[in-house]
Amino acid sequence: MKAVSVFPGSREVKVIEQKEPGISQPDQVLLRILDVGICGTDWEICTFEYGTPPPGDDYLVIGHESLAEVVATGAAVERFQPGDLVIPSVRRPCPHPGCLACRSGHQDYCYTGDFTERGIKEAHGYMTEYVVDHERYLNLVPPGLREFAVLAEPLTVAEKALAQVSWMMRQRPPWLDPATPAEERGRGLSALVLGVGPVGLLGAMVMATAGFTTYVYSRELPPSPRIDLVTAIGATYVSSQATTLADLAKQVGNIDLVYEAAGHSHFALEALGWLGTNGIFVLTGVPGVQAFTESDSARRMRDMVLKNQILLGTVNAGPDDFASALRDLELFRQRWPEAVQTLIAGRYPPEQAPELILGRQKGIKTVIAFDSSSG
Repeated sequence: MKAVSVFPGSREVKVIEQKEPGISQPDQVLLRILDVGICGTDWEICTFEYGTPPPGDDYLVIGHESLAEVVATGAAVERFQPGDLVIPSVRRPCPHPGCLACRSGHQDYCYTGDFTERGIKEAHGYMTEYVVDHERYLNLVPPGLREFAVLAEPLTVAEKALAQVSWMMRQRPPWLDPATPAEERGRGLSALVLGVGPVGLLGAMVMATAGFTTYVYSRELPPSPRIDLVTAIGATYVSSQATTLADLAKQVGNIDLVYEAAGHSHFALEALGWLGTNGIFVLTGVPGVQAFTESDSARRMRDMVLKNQILLGTVNAGPDDFASALRDLELFRQRWPEAVQTLIAGRYPPEQAPELILGRQKGIKTVIAFDSSSG
């Protein structure tokens, strides 16, 4: 079967043939991969910034944003049956008995750093035809979401962030009533999204559905399908090439929430300086090596103390976040059907994966399709 793989030693990215896997444990599920999304992490792995093959292998099968169909199940599997659609999670727990996070099923909060991540760190990913995985790491997908479910994994980034933000909003003044409906959590508040990649755009959609007055800020200039999507969901797009953050802050007023999805440290630090009173700043980007940036650290520290601000980093996601992502994808599909259609730029065969990953991305989300019947 085909598998898109990176060879760090020889610095190659290519499609290889490997043996089809089989079920060997009672809690395992055999999956036929349908769709795998390409993201910035794949590009970084394929340009050898990071990415670690499993022990004993000289290559890593990449791909972590996936949608699959259940082909067969082990004797102990109870939640799935052949024909079900599933989204696998990415991170697997570390082996240390003392890691409270991993032992309680919250490996996205792993203390040790010895977790594995499929398609990223010491475990093969999903950009291949068949995969075996354990039942506990799979999330059931409603059949009606077949076309868009591959977006669930990147969407979990925003879902986890908003879940944490909502918890904090309930705990600190002005308090958010725990009974507040999900679509009103951000009512009367502003959210600023930094970046118009898939994580940023999906984040903007989450913020908009939660009732925030949503702004998206990035370098891109019109015409652009990304900007069109921002407008279609009722958010406001502002280009950094036309408007400074200082002017944007005057336009917005108190910036209650910043959702950073750009991965540029200097951009994030500048935006942090405009976070409002009682504001929450969420970092999701993982910047590579960048030029040194000067920052008025004394002012940043003073503002964070005197304005009761919170700086939050968040990574990966747990089962609750996948469930929220699938619910919100259905909501997006009903609320903005045309906009959701534009999220996926196209589906391509695995043979084109290396050039697509290493080339300039067209549209918003490029998908590698192993299902020949998909569009």
